[in-house]
Amino acid sequence: MIDSVSFLFFLVAALVIALTPGPGILYVAARTLSGGRGEGFASVLGTGLGGFVHVAAGALGVSALVLASAEAFTLLKFLGALYLIYLGIKTWRAAKLAPDLVAIAPSGARRAFREGVLVEALNPKTAAFFLAFIPQFVDPHRGGVALQFAALGLISVLLNTAVDAVVVQGATSLRSRLLRRPQIVRRLRQTAGGIMCLLGLSLALTRRPG
Repeated sequence: MIDSVSFLFFLVAALVIALTPGPGILYVAARTLSGGRGEGFASVLGTGLGGFVHVAAGALGVSALVLASAEAFTLLKFLGALYLIYLGIKTWRAAKLAPDLVAIAPSGARRAFREGVLVEALNPKTAAFFLAFIPQFVDPHRGGVALQFAALGLISVLLNTAVDAVVVQGATSLRSRLLRRPQIVRRLRQTAGGIMCLLGLSLALTRRPG
């Protein structure tokens, strides 16, 4: 494993990155505002598992192969983008068409979990991040490169998941204050759908790392 000084630098860098608002935080906040605390935490677990998929793929070299292939990268990118846009439109329409707040049924924690896994697993930007960030802290002279990559990747995912959980708590608090104002909550849910669509468009415009 890497030496203690390098590991400390890694922890600091990974924590700073985890605290920086990005697509993951925005997605989790949107799901919480749309479906509540339960769906928010379910989506956190889902995106965390999706992150583990990228860690495993990176350790095995699969992510490098995907990023090296323009066709594979483009396919994965557009699958992820289309899925996010689909979720966004679905969330926005459900909020708009419901005659009242009660009629806007939550999608459920299980579905939120599954969707979180797919959203993160289909995001090539996550794969690119892991392959660009983690190797800087891997020491090939200590052997077990794949194991080092996997260990550091898991730590990074856990930090991101912890930060996302805090975001869920904050979004839940905001949502709870507005539950007695159906029109505002409906607007929040429409906004959540719009955020998902924008995240999908952002993903679609992502260029393959050169």
